[in-house]
Amino acid sequence: KRKGDSRGVDPSVEKKQKTEKRKEEKKKEKEVYFDSSDSDNEGLMVKALPIDVIWKKRVIRSKIVREGWMSDNGLENVMELIKRQRWENLFKKRLLVHVDVVKEFYAKMTVIHLKKKDVVKSSVKGISIEFDHERLGAILDVPGRTGICEYIKEVWEESRYTKPLDITRRVANDETITAAVRVKSSEMKPFQRFIHFLVMKNVIPRFGKRDTSSFMDSTYMDHLMARRLDNPPRVMMRHMSYVISLKDHESPYGDWLTLVFEAFEVPLVIKKGEEPKKYDFFQDTFLTMCNRLSGKWNMVDRMW
Repeated sequence: KRKGDSRGVDPSVEKKQKTEKRKEEKKKEKEVYFDSSDSDNEGLMVKALPIDVIWKKRVIRSKIVREGWMSDNGLENVMELIKRQRWENLFKKRLLVHVDVVKEFYAKMTVIHLKKKDVVKSSVKGISIEFDHERLGAILDVPGRTGICEYIKEVWEESRYTKPLDITRRVANDETITAAVRVKSSEMKPFQRFIHFLVMKNVIPRFGKRDTSSFMDSTYMDHLMARRLDNPPRVMMRHMSYVISLKDHESPYGDWLTLVFEAFEVPLVIKKGEEPKKYDFFQDTFLTMCNRLSGKWNMVDRMW
């Protein structure tokens, strides 16, 4: 029998209580989250966590595609998928990341979800910033008037366009799967693995948890591979809304937000370390990890 500590408390009981408390906190965090149903969430307002929490978060930079890199590596078909989603120009931009400005932007952010659009409000250095998905699309040069906006994070919910089981089969490239499950990247074919990396780094970026495709990852992978037209600016705004309400999610789109700050004439000061580094670009080494064969991208097992 374990003895209590100097306070007379059994360590195992105390540990259990702390675990339960953490679970309860995470449950409360998820309660502010919304799914893709506009009608159920019309008028919902999401505010950022306290500024000290936001300030501790890391800022994520999107991966940059060098001009000609994909064609040089036999990835023309992947580039076609990116063009279909209208991400091409944005993926190629080499932008500075103003870390402190990004953190202030997220710390003061409020997102209002309406039936036909979302509205982001914030302020940086005393300058008010407000945009919906159409304005954001115009700023980023990514059309935001049309396209799908599905943002389903926590549950294996049926998509409006396809079933979870079908998504799992396409992501895993395995028609024998009988239930919708998370797919490990190590079990994916090279093509699917690269698309997963693309989604995690640029579409709904995050740090960590890269070895498994969540339902959100799988949904966007499926949209890309099936050439369903998404609404990139609105997807970005939904992702922003999600991360500002949770402690364990970092601040995304650090480089692309520079275009937003410039559009609203926020004074920006160039600091050392904000320029893109070598590892901020798509590298040949990652293709090796994805099992590129004989110097050419292995597309034999591709599924559409």
